[in-house]
Amino acid sequence: MSQPADLFQALSCLPHGPSFRFVDEITELVPGQSATGRWTLKGDEAFLTGHFPGQPILPGVIMIESLAQLGGVLAQSDRGDNPLKNLRLTAVRQFKILGTIPPGQTLTLQVRRDAVMPGLVQISGEILTADGAKIASGSIILSGEE
Repeated sequence: MSQPADLFQALSCLPHGPSFRFVDEITELVPGQSATGRWTLKGDEAFLTGHFPGQPILPGVIMIESLAQLGGVLAQSDRGDNPLKNLRLTAVRQFKILGTIPPGQTLTLQVRRDAVMPGLVQISGEILTADGAKIASGSIILSGEE
């Protein structure tokens, strides 16, 4: 599925290289409010070879990172020419993993901006399977330099 140019541009602001990007596309972006994206766990990702041999599943820390990446796009979406510099994941709060994700699944990532302070953005989000089942949810804090 092709993305409108502005959604593709929003995704391209992530500093991660292709091997560490856990958002394939942004399907909706309401600047400063919310974002929805998709990511497919293909099965050839390097981290799956050891987690777990013969029965690979997506590690919880990668679930958190996928929401942090989409949250980073959201955090920068309404800042115009004044983006936060060196935006990083700073804290994870109340994250719950409700099931496992094997290779081949296309996941829907949803994030909302809950609060903003100078240099800090609180994001809450969830990960849904293709059939709409919630597989993970939680809140994260991103920090950057004004």
